Order: sequence, then structure tokens, then C-alpha cells
Amino acid sequence: MNKKYLKMNLQTFSDKTLYEMKQNMATIGQQLQKVESELAQKAVDPSASMEDIQKMQKSKEDLKARFDVIKEQHDQLEAEQKAKFSQQQAQKQRAGFDGLNQDEKMVKAKAEFIRASVQGRPVSDEAKQLIAIPTGNETGGDKFLPTNMQKELVHEPFEKNQLREVAKTTAIKGLELPKIAYSIDDDDFIDDDQVAKEIKLKGDTATFGRNKFKVKVKLSDTVVHGSDVELTTFVDNALRSGLAGKEKKDALAETPKMGLEHMSFFNKTDVKRVQGVDLYEAITNSIADLHEKFRDNAEVVMRFVDYMKIVKALSNGNTSFFDAPPEKVIGKPVTFADGAIMPIVGDFNYFQINYDEMTYDSDKDVDKGNYLFVLTAWYDQLRLLDSAFRIAKVTETP
Repeated sequence: MNKKYLKMNLQTFSDKTLYEMKQNMATIGQQLQKVESELAQKAVDPSASMEDIQKMQKSKEDLKARFDVIKEQHDQLEAEQKAKFSQQQAQKQRAGFDGLNQDEKMVKAKAEFIRASVQGRPVSDEAKQLIAIPTGNETGGDKFLPTNMQKELVHEPFEKNQLREVAKTTAIKGLELPKIAYSIDDDDFIDDDQVAKEIKLKGDTATFGRNKFKVKVKLSDTVVHGSDVELTTFVDNALRSGLAGKEKKDALAETPKMGLEHMSFFNKTDVKRVQGVDLYEAITNSIADLHEKFRDNAEVVMRFVDYMKIVKALSNGNTSFFDAPPEKVIGKPVTFADGAIMPIVGDFNYFQINYDEMTYDSDKDVDKGNYLFVLTAWYDQLRLLDSAFRIAKVTETP
């Protein structure tokens, strides 16, 4: 049968709904299968005449032509409806950002990205631009975390990792840094023997590695479908707590995991320990033991409970140091961290945390009804110079 003729006579199909066209395709498809089956049986039946076989072949061709025409119109209508739907969705999404200030737009864009990630759907172009999603697949390139979200996680203060208050933080892939920011032609320009020995032993460049870990955020349906602010706040806090907890655990580990020993201040080999008869003397001895270029910028990281012991001992029932600022009591700025089993004294300009890369993934726990937003990070934290630090230790009594 002529397809052009069929198209003219089947023009009424274009006015039908997509559902009706699917039904017509199914009906003709069933008829076509039936004719093909009967034709196969007659072809092997010696009693069947060639005239009957030719009639069935002609019937098969007619049905096939009808099916192809309907399918062509169905596919065209389906594509048009999909395009229209996508355009309407894009318009809705764009309209959703209208009238919002920049901070509100960022919150909405982040919420849209998180929902799209866990629900496996596209992100609007405006949201992609706002949070800087790498180009590629629908939810963000090769699953790289959006640039703005990574920047916030890495650079904004972390309330639960006190070392963040004194450390440098960066997000640079393959980071290498000179341990000393300047050099002089004369090799003897370093007047600190300990630094000179360290440079000779370990080299003059600090190379940050890639240590992988994951942070898994569980999201209930209530949170995913709640307000944008609630969703983004929940995810941000969970991710920040996860990153901060990992950083702090590695930096203050008394028995660090294999391969992560270099991160810990307390690994028993890298940072010099300076003793005193009590904590106060150990700290002041540590400050004095630093070379002047480190001592000028030195700070102390210690437990609050240890600081209170020092204040109580110094007060001695006569002068109260409880109201004095810690810097006045210790002589250097103090940061409190419960994980600091011994006070750390040093120039924290030589301590740096670097994130090499961050990616994300998502899943759903069908049994519990929770979505999972999983952040995978590769990071390292280094003391550029161990010589810039001291560990204050109370002299062990025999």
C-alpha cells in the first residue's frame, strides 16, 4: 500500500491523543503478529495454494505499512509533547528564581541540585550556573560536586574542627608547596639547625597526597520534600560535620591509622616534645624552644580542662586568673580542642589542609525509605615544617 496515501487517510490520527494512538498501535500490532503467524503456517502447508499465501503476504504488507505510519505519527507527537513539557518545566524553574535575592537563589539552586541528585532527574540551567555545576551529565558532569558548594565546604569556618581556626585550607588538585617561601644563594641562610636538618632529610617541597574517605548523609522523604532552607541546612551541616570530624580525628590521633601517620601531631616521631614539671612550664618551655621566626606567630592548641588546671594552679588562692583572657595567661593565643591530649605549640601558618577533589553519589534505602547523598573526598593535611611546632609534655615522674 502507498505510504503517502496512508498518511492522507490516517491524518485524523494527528488529532487523537497520545494514549489513543498507543492503543491503535497495539491493535494493529496484534493483527500483524497474527497474520505473520498464519503466513508462517501456510508457507509450510503443502495443501495451501500460492494464491492464499500471496493474499496473506499482501495483508501483512498493508498492516505493516499502517503500523509504520501510526508509529511515525505517534513518535512525532510524543517528541513534541516531551519538548513542550520540558519547556514548561524550564519556565517554571526560571520563574521560581524570579524575585529572589542572591542568597535565596543560591539556597534554591542547592536544594534543586540535592533533590535532583537523589531522585535522578535533571537540574535547571539557572541552578547549574548559580552553583557552578560542571558540564556533562544531567546532574553535574562526572559527578563532581558543584564548585560553589565545594568552596563553601572547604573554606567557610567549621564550628566543630577547632584546628580550622588556625590552619590554612585550600582546594587545589595535586598541590605542592615550598616548605620555605624564599631562598638565598648561600645554602647557609637557614639559621635554625632543626629546620636545616629537616629540609636536608625530607626535601624542600611539601606534596599533598590523596587520602579517600566518604561522608554519607541520610535524608528522609520529609526532609527531601520539605523547604529549600531546611534541606540545604541539613545537608550542609551533615557534610561539614563529617569533613570536620575526619580532619580533627586525623590531626589529633594518638594512634593514627596506617598510611595516615603523617597527619597526626602525636605520631611520636615528627614533632619535637618539650618537657616541663607541669603543663604551664611545658607550654612556656615549648614557646621558648621555637625559633624566633616561628615563636613570633606561635599559637597554642590545648584542651579546656588542661587550661583550667593551669588557671587554678596560677591563682593559688591569691590572684584570680579566671577572668583573664587565655592569651594573657599563656602568653600566646589559645584555641581549645578536646582532642589535643597534649598542648600543641607552633606557627600554624605551616599547617595546611588541602582537598584534592570532591565527588558525589546518591542512592535510596528502599526498606527504610531514606535517600542517601554521599560525598567522596580526597584530601591531605600536612605540617609544611615539623620544626615550626612543639608538643608540650609534663615530665614523667620516676
